[in-house]
Amino acid sequence: MENAATPLEEIRQRMAYAARIASREPEEVALIAVSKTHPPESIAPLLEQGQRIFGENRVQEAAAKWPALREQWPDAELHLIGQLQSNKADEAVALFDCIHSLDRSSLVAALARAMDKAGRRIACFVQVNIGAEPQKGGCAIADLPALLAEARGAGIPLAGLMCVPPLDVEPAPYFALLEKLAADNGLAGLSMGMSGDFETAIMLGATHVRVGSALFGERAAG
Repeated sequence: MENAATPLEEIRQRMAYAARIASREPEEVALIAVSKTHPPESIAPLLEQGQRIFGENRVQEAAAKWPALREQWPDAELHLIGQLQSNKADEAVALFDCIHSLDRSSLVAALARAMDKAGRRIACFVQVNIGAEPQKGGCAIADLPALLAEARGAGIPLAGLMCVPPLDVEPAPYFALLEKLAADNGLAGLSMGMSGDFETAIMLGATHVRVGSALFGERAAG
């Protein structure tokens, strides 16, 4: 591994190495810099270094930070990686370029209405509750085919599947399961892997990894 001058360069090197081990091209994997809770002055240096895809988990927080940043960097891409309330669908469709947390019928309906109203379609990942954890968002595995059919019927562009494996257990089986579910349902995108396990996720097929603390340091409270 070459010496990296910045955390961003180090993460990119580690991503490329993991991709090569898996006989993949590094360009196949997109890095989402998770900027939630971090102020614009912490985000700007990554934009200056060429990072263009960022992840936020709250519509209100993103709306406060990103319009000004996008004036300077209009090619920045914003992904919603947190849970989305149906009543925020209009705001989310106006602000974000991709949503990673589509997980229920009511949200399919709300997003379809919002996209129709805005005249723009934005890609969505369906979040799967891969560990069947009651406290987590995500569609149950058994309900996934029906939800995908509903989203397709509503004209929502499907980017793929997303998951957050259970904490403090080996994530590889959960990543492998998500990859199988995506393949079984004709989807190519896999949003999986975070600061502690993105290399494993890349070796198991991730197309998008969501990295926060390894880029920004530990999150601020909030």
